[in-house]
Amino acid sequence: MTAAAVARVLLDSPLPQLDRLFEYRIPAALIDLARPGARVRVPLRTEGRIADGFIIELADDATFTGRLSELDSVVSPVAVLTREVYALARRLADRAAGGASDVVRLAVPKRYVAVEKKWLATDAAAPAPYSPSSVADYDTDAIDEVIARAGRVALDAVPRLVQVRGHEAPEHGSSEHWVGHWAITLATIATRALSRGSVILSVPDYRDQEQLLTALASVLPSARVVRLDARQSDRERYAEFLRCLDTTPRVIVGNRAALYAPATQLALIALWDDGDALHAEPRAPYVHGRDVALVRQERQKSALIFAGHARSTEVERLVEVGWLGDVRPERTAVPRVIATAYQASDDRLAQQARIPSTAWREARAGLEQGPVLVQVARPGYAPTLACEACGIAVRCRRCEGPVGFRTASGAATCAWCGAVHTERACEHCGSSRLRQRGQGSTRTAEELGRAFPGVPVVVSDGEHPVTHVGARPALVIATRGAEPIAAGGYRAVLLLDGERMLARESLRVAEDCLRWWSNAAALAAPQAPVVLVGVSGSIATALATWRLADYAKAELADRARLRFPPAVRVATITGEPAEVEKALAALPTDRGIDWLGPTAPDDDAQLNAGTVRSIVRFDYAQGKAVADILRAEVVRSATSRPRRPPKGQRRTTPHTLRVRLDDLEPFAEENQRL
Repeated sequence: MTAAAVARVLLDSPLPQLDRLFEYRIPAALIDLARPGARVRVPLRTEGRIADGFIIELADDATFTGRLSELDSVVSPVAVLTREVYALARRLADRAAGGASDVVRLAVPKRYVAVEKKWLATDAAAPAPYSPSSVADYDTDAIDEVIARAGRVALDAVPRLVQVRGHEAPEHGSSEHWVGHWAITLATIATRALSRGSVILSVPDYRDQEQLLTALASVLPSARVVRLDARQSDRERYAEFLRCLDTTPRVIVGNRAALYAPATQLALIALWDDGDALHAEPRAPYVHGRDVALVRQERQKSALIFAGHARSTEVERLVEVGWLGDVRPERTAVPRVIATAYQASDDRLAQQARIPSTAWREARAGLEQGPVLVQVARPGYAPTLACEACGIAVRCRRCEGPVGFRTASGAATCAWCGAVHTERACEHCGSSRLRQRGQGSTRTAEELGRAFPGVPVVVSDGEHPVTHVGARPALVIATRGAEPIAAGGYRAVLLLDGERMLARESLRVAEDCLRWWSNAAALAAPQAPVVLVGVSGSIATALATWRLADYAKAELADRARLRFPPAVRVATITGEPAEVEKALAALPTDRGIDWLGPTAPDDDAQLNAGTVRSIVRFDYAQGKAVADILRAEVVRSATSRPRRPPKGQRRTTPHTLRVRLDDLEPFAEENQRL
């Protein structure tokens, strides 16, 4: 054979048995085009089909002793899958008992020929000049040392807003904008790292991304910034992706997918608010953005920063084991938090009120100066319906989701599937009297609008997104995570429905609430009151004293005593009883590995289908062994199913063994649904 006559190809296939490299002979006509990272089309050795794939490496000789098939075509000579990104995908897939092609599908966007041709025809421009900025409120020398030594740190953000002046922001025409101090911090750190290579900044959603882009525009020329996120069109995303392939170091900003960008000489990875569930990938192999950052940093020896107002238990564990350093601001003024549960009152009804007198008083005083933020738990009008006789909540007959009202005059609908609820009788006691339970953002806005006549009311939630409000007096009613930024900060912040938020059945409910509340408190103006309504105990104390890292430490200690994540790793196994039992039997029982179940999910449809679920717990040292065993069981299950049904029987969808490692909510009821 001639030199480089064999291409080893990763097929773009979700089938676990195809998760390996396949060898193909390169025909003479394609030798000049075939290169590692290029998209190709190849024949499958069964059924004469053509599949898409990527060339991973070239070789002089094949390891396969049989007859090799030829590459069908080279779709594009552009090496869109770099060596570093493939190695990252392979490592993440092995760690999560998944397939590398599933990770690559997240990393490499869909090809657009016109966009690619334009990029190929464009001459590389000289890197735009810039001046590194000093990092306000932090030790700049310490930050520089982290970057120079490729260090790993947890950074506690300063909870306040900062005005950005004298630049053209990406989404607004005004020259003055307010962003979180955290955005300015990450932007200025990025300018200091850019001299060493590219920077990846990952944030949960578009609101955070807009703040970060605004901050970056004040310290860097636009040519140095690349945006990668789900709100872009496919064409825009592919054009920005191609910009990452050239040799100019850039700051790459986006959601969790940006962590896979082909960054040139990666110098820094930074994640903002890693505890946000939007950093978790909902598609197989379900790798969390935090794990992507950790694995990539280790492989490419870049610096790594996890920043946030409230620290996640996962980051706290890494700090305690010495994997992450601890960086805190040199000095900062913490929010003025008032916990109403600790205020004495002789009026029992006032103590139980959704908005107690203290909150009313602070809201009224705040409205004399500017906008007031009211954070609520749920969107809509009345989140749930309940039977007036027995008090049991109404559930959807289709999916068992909660039934409530989105608007005051609309029909009752399911919050999960949207089905209209027409039943008038309680399925438990037969009573026809139903009552609204809870108050969503719309109903809260309606009630507060009557209480403060003449004051503008703004609602911000998933259906009515608002990102910015002015400095004039207004009541801003927002669901958690949807709070707009107010010019100069809110003159008062009311955190309502705290007890309802904490009542959610979740292992992470306490740290989630602390994160939601601290992020909202960071939007307050200096010395503006932040009123936490109806919540007491250690979580209220942590917010009031702003000792959020100490709360994460105590939470982690409790998890360790119970062998709950992140003190240990977990894997959820779902499938037919026999398949799950085989997978569990393959696991060793003498290496700190145990499991709960198998049990039937709390879903009638799955129960009738015969699906069971088990949760495996194991120490971090056993991660590779457990992942390898479970991946082998997934392949065995997939290859042992009959391809065709017996004669005379209809083809049915077989149950496949499903494995998910490091599920954020392994014990939550909603995650028992497939």
